[in-house]
Amino acid sequence: MTPPGSQMQPTVGTPRLHQSAARCRRHRRRILEVSQKVDALHVAPAFSCMEIVDTIMNVAMDAPFGGQDAFILSKGHGAMAQYVVLEEAGILDPASVDRISQSGSSVGGHPDRGVPGVIASTGSLGHGLPIALGIARGNRERGVTGRVFVVMSDGELMEGSVWEALLLGPSLGISEVTIVIDHNGSISRGEIVNVQPNLLPVAPKLAAFGWDTREVDGHDPMALAAALASQTASAPLAIVAATVKGKGVSYMEHQPIWAYRSPSAAEFAQAMSELADPDVPRA
Repeated sequence: MTPPGSQMQPTVGTPRLHQSAARCRRHRRRILEVSQKVDALHVAPAFSCMEIVDTIMNVAMDAPFGGQDAFILSKGHGAMAQYVVLEEAGILDPASVDRISQSGSSVGGHPDRGVPGVIASTGSLGHGLPIALGIARGNRERGVTGRVFVVMSDGELMEGSVWEALLLGPSLGISEVTIVIDHNGSISRGEIVNVQPNLLPVAPKLAAFGWDTREVDGHDPMALAAALASQTASAPLAIVAATVKGKGVSYMEHQPIWAYRSPSAAEFAQAMSELADPDVPRA
């Protein structure tokens, strides 16, 4: 692993970055509101990658949600994190988000290409990084500049296609791709340390495959922004972001059952209280 470089302009002082904590609380509350409209929702997986998605889309990309940069949520079960950011930006219709996975809405439980702001269909894990490499290689052939950001889950690293892509990217000299791994240590079958212990530690393996690698707190927007800004032209960047599944709600944190579940009315009220803005008096 190498120390952060300095090719990109630092983003750690931007107003949008300093507003991230408030945005992410607001995003989490909105996800909870949507969870009350469906039988079940991937709440905790979205909460674990919320700061990651927000920092990439609101701070690191070359224009709000695009320009020539591209974003792929390979961790498709975290879709609500992407949806609420797109919704707040006015790109995604709130009514469609409210009707997620229901008749009349184009918004499903996993991202689908064609939904406003979504460029790749994901959810079947292991495809986001290969797609990103293809986009980056195609951009190079056409003389298009821009970075391709990919948010992945740590459980996704158990897919063979991921390791083929991890090997291929540096071999092709594709330095325009940045991956951020939502490393919450948990999959549907339990804790990674018990289910697939040889996957750990993650960062040295990525570095051995030729990726410029960082390790950060995945709930610290300042640290994430600094790591994202450190990409150089010498190698693709991999950021291993330590996170907590269900972050922000005490009874959800580290609890696998919340991977796909909607809170009861009482649980919803408690969660909304815990996620209230600190400067707003509680009822």
